[in-house]
Amino acid sequence: MLATGGTIAGQAGDASKTAGYKAGVVGVDKLLEAVPALSSVARIHAEQFASIDSKDMSAALWTALSRRIDTLLAQDDIDGVVVTHGTDTLEETAYLLHLTVKRAKPVVLTAAMRPSTALSADGPLNLLNAVSVAASQDAAGKGVLVAFNNQIHSARDVAKTSTYAVDAFRAPETGALGFVQDGRVEFQRTVVRPHTVASEFSVTDEWPMVEIVTSHADASRVTVDALVAAGARGIVVAGTGNGSMHATLTHALADAVKKGVAVVRSSRVGSGHVMRNGAASDDALGTISAGTLNPYKARVLLMLALASGAQDLQRIFDTY
Repeated sequence: MLATGGTIAGQAGDASKTAGYKAGVVGVDKLLEAVPALSSVARIHAEQFASIDSKDMSAALWTALSRRIDTLLAQDDIDGVVVTHGTDTLEETAYLLHLTVKRAKPVVLTAAMRPSTALSADGPLNLLNAVSVAASQDAAGKGVLVAFNNQIHSARDVAKTSTYAVDAFRAPETGALGFVQDGRVEFQRTVVRPHTVASEFSVTDEWPMVEIVTSHADASRVTVDALVAAGARGIVVAGTGNGSMHATLTHALADAVKKGVAVVRSSRVGSGHVMRNGAASDDALGTISAGTLNPYKARVLLMLALASGAQDLQRIFDTY
């Protein structure tokens, strides 16, 4: 178990409050003590990998975490890894690991929407379920998973969809892979797109600058021009609807493409897919469709693709 902090390790002075707490202050040993049933599921080796609020997650930590997981899973006496994480960037970390961990053994992320000191804290049950999934032979070969609120999700599809609810994590387009309850782990579908051992990507010590801009009413080109001037190698657009972009923003992004910046169209909507528009947009502008990836996951994939030197970026987004 690799603990990175987050709300699951959060602490507040008032048990009746679920806001205004300090994230990442409860150590992993205390998290384990709160769930005695874990000892009946697995023999657990715990590491305090980081102690952060996940809004402050960094690419450097991603690199270190992916490499540590690979090192652990290479050991014969380790059957799986559970990562405790904050909810804010969990979907990004999970997808990054989904594409860079090079082992088929289970890797399961979990988190909590309520701090450990809150009434009806959801962290202990999520932790027990995550360990149950990681200990299940059925979880092997399915890539990185997220266990949350009795559901099992693929790292590629899952997203945080609520600011407060304990069922905050869902896969809007595809649904959950399965469920875990009272120790029973059941998968009802599998993962189709390549991941982990079938992925062409690895983490790096030198990450390219990739940023996200949003299209909205009366959008300007100020942000795009500033990013290009700052040396950004990629820009993901959280577009309206089917990845559409304000005319002013479109002109700025077309200029960015001419300067060698990779531009990916995603959507700010929250579900659905962004179709490649062909001659009507993407072919003319030189932009790439993100498919069903939200802007934050599209950024992760674009960073990995640029770091690897990949040339056919549309193929990358169509594949992963």
